[in-house]
Amino acid sequence: MAYSLEVRYFNALTLKKAVQSSTGTPTGGNAIPVWPGVTWNPTGYPNFPFGETDSGGAPLYPLWNRVIYPFKTGRYQWYIEESTIKGGFNNNTMSLGVRAYSVNEDIDKIDKAQSLIISGLLNSRTGYNETNVFSTGENIIKDLDPFDGTIQKLYTQDTNLLIFQENKVNKVLINKNTIYSGDQGAVDYVNTVLGQTIPFAGEYGISTNPESFAIHGFRKYFTDRFRSAVIRLSKDGITEISGYGMKDYFRDQLATITSDWQRNEVKGTVVGTYESPTDTITFSGISCCDIHMGALLETSASTPIISGAVVTNCVVNGDYVDITFDGTFSPTHFETFTKGFFVWYTQSKAVGGWDSHNMHYTVSLQPKPRWGRDSDGNMPPATYSTTSFEESILGWPSFYTYMPAFIDSLKNNYYSFIDTNIYQHYDETTTNNRGKYYGATTPAESSITFIFNPNPSITKTFQTIAYEGSNGWELDSFASDFEGMDSISGVYSQYQDTANPVASYVEGQYDSSGNIYPAALTPPIFRAGFDRKENKYVSNLVGSSVPRPGEVIYGAQLTGVKGYLSTCKIQLDTSTQPGGLKELFSVSTRYTVSSY
Repeated sequence: MAYSLEVRYFNALTLKKAVQSSTGTPTGGNAIPVWPGVTWNPTGYPNFPFGETDSGGAPLYPLWNRVIYPFKTGRYQWYIEESTIKGGFNNNTMSLGVRAYSVNEDIDKIDKAQSLIISGLLNSRTGYNETNVFSTGENIIKDLDPFDGTIQKLYTQDTNLLIFQENKVNKVLINKNTIYSGDQGAVDYVNTVLGQTIPFAGEYGISTNPESFAIHGFRKYFTDRFRSAVIRLSKDGITEISGYGMKDYFRDQLATITSDWQRNEVKGTVVGTYESPTDTITFSGISCCDIHMGALLETSASTPIISGAVVTNCVVNGDYVDITFDGTFSPTHFETFTKGFFVWYTQSKAVGGWDSHNMHYTVSLQPKPRWGRDSDGNMPPATYSTTSFEESILGWPSFYTYMPAFIDSLKNNYYSFIDTNIYQHYDETTTNNRGKYYGATTPAESSITFIFNPNPSITKTFQTIAYEGSNGWELDSFASDFEGMDSISGVYSQYQDTANPVASYVEGQYDSSGNIYPAALTPPIFRAGFDRKENKYVSNLVGSSVPRPGEVIYGAQLTGVKGYLSTCKIQLDTSTQPGGLKELFSVSTRYTVSSY
């Protein structure tokens, strides 16, 4: 509520409100006022205001005690500081003097997400520290083009600053500018902290995914999901490395990355009864892998009986899990509940890092980094894709079955983080540890996919499959290209030649009695899968195709796969030294020209 106060004095400087004394004793809901700006009446000064008291010694002009009378607005709470001696008209005046600081009266917020602001200097040797000083008398702001979006990443390179915006990458000179003259060319001269802005050629930026940034040597890598590209910034400028055989793939995958927050939820059943706050609650129907550290706990009660309960730890307790919270349950007493909903929110990410072991740039595209169970209690499959780029072949050689929260290298070791744990990759101190991520074997064994396409314009019959390498590889699939679309009774179909899987050297064993691996076998041992000849593993391809219209011989009656090209997937079995060293040097096939 506004309040008007009549002033009878001239040339008033400021209107101040007297404060309550920290030592005075309130009388009848009143408090002793003191000089504004201090919490006591200085010795030698008259009591404020000028010692005027009533017959009982209480201040004549009291302050209302706001605790007792919160809505009182007494007029004598306010006092005047004057600029004239004795408050007389035309008397000698006091000046304001030098103001040490300037106050910007414009309190409106300005969002300058395309600008940099520079503080004072820091010198740890001399103790000189002005990192909290922002002098408006100096040029301390560096503005970039707002059309290029917000600043997402800063990186210092030699004596320059790299600025990654959503739609542009710029280089800003530090402590120098560049001028050009007709006779001397480019000349650097010191002018300001942040000098000239030099944009890199190409309309590329880092979008809103600074977590994709990685560096090795003079090369920087990052993703630009707005343009469906993976970028390398090097001495030759910007290169779209996603165009090396993976343009369509990254176009589709990067389109799934968004900036929206996604709700994740996992439901568990409470084991036991809890009617008062506790740090540990036992749940069934969930595992520790389901729950994100930092998730909030919600309950099935009709009223919010738990608020601010944050998951801090999860321990397996037989068929149950014991969940530990931070203890901030509110209110302090809550009803019995039977269900617990663990809720957390995530954003899509494009996590990038440098793998110093394999010398790869690794990027993990994660449309939904963590996930919860659906309404039926089933865990949906993870939606992520982790792959790597190698400079020596200018290609993307591998996909990986792990989904890290952060990845990077320290010296010659490669690390990744998941939740609150850190893992070292390529560790050889643990025996048979290959193909395992985060303490568990991945659902799919390691595999390699090939495309055989000799004499592209000739229809061929692929008869055999062979490989050179370690024992333990099996043929998962072998298929030709699809034929053109056929319409039969209004139904359109495509046909493709396929072959049966081929078991590995170990898993394809059987004996004359019909016993098959892993049952006990009686020599002589035969093999229905890969057989070894002169340290090379070979097998015939037995057809598994469905019959085409008019086809007489098809499926298992036919040896080989017909087509212009074929796609072959070789993977590890689950029996031959799981987690051990496996090598694959080459894969080949023998074919004949089809007779049509």
